[in-house]
Amino acid sequence: MAVNVKIPTQLRQATAGEAVAEVDGATVGEVLDSLYERYGELRARIAEDGGLRRFVNVYVGGEDIRFLAGLDTPVSDGDEVTILPAVAGGR
Repeated sequence: MAVNVKIPTQLRQATAGEAVAEVDGATVGEVLDSLYERYGELRARIAEDGGLRRFVNVYVGGEDIRFLAGLDTPVSDGDEVTILPAVAGGR
């Protein structure tokens, strides 16, 4: 199933500037694995110990996967997956 993954600006250096990547997978985990195969540097930036880094949020159709089935959340053809690393800082 083809799924569109939206890549945030702060991760585009690892994707040669690509803002959206179309990859295959039946679950969020499979989609991310396909993304890592294409852009190897992304794994180190968003994954840790077989899961996601704690500051990385992933959404399917606007729903946070932490409140769904996590990396086992199913995706359908044409779904949109969004990766959003948390942003901190300021004064």
